Amino acid sequence: MTIFDNPAGAPTPPAGRYSHVASIDLGDTKLLILSGQLAIDADGKLVGPDDMTAQAEFIMDTVATILAAHGATFEHVVNVRSYLTDMDRLGEYAAVRMKRFTGPPPTSTAVEVSRLAAPGALLEVEVTAAV
Repeated sequence: MTIFDNPAGAPTPPAGRYSHVASIDLGDTKLLILSGQLAIDADGKLVGPDDMTAQAEFIMDTVATILAAHGATFEHVVNVRSYLTDMDRLGEYAAVRMKRFTGPPPTSTAVEVSRLAAPGALLEVEVTAAV
C-alpha cells in the first residue's frame, strides 16, 4: 500500500500539486520517497537568498520534519540526491549535511543544474529512507 502525504510542519508545496512524501509498505519495511525540497518557507518565500548554508539548513530541517512524521530519522536515509546551481559551493552544503548524517553515509548523487523551480534557489535535495 502507498500513502502520499504532506505532513504538518512541512511547507505547503509551492509549485503545484504534489506530495512531500510517498510511504510504501513493503511488509517488514516502509520505504519513504521524499520529493525534492527547496528552501521555501510557509509564506512561499525563499530562505537565505545567496546563502547556501541557510538554504541547506532549512532544507535539512524540512527533511527531518517529513521523516519524523513517518517514524524516521536521518539514520534511516539510504539515498540522497542533491541538485546545486553552483558545484563550487558543494563544500558549504556538505558541511551542513555532515552535521545531519553522522552514521554510515547513505548513497548519494550530486549534480549541477542551470536553475531550480524557485528563483534564487541554490539547492534542492531529495531523499529515500527505509524504516
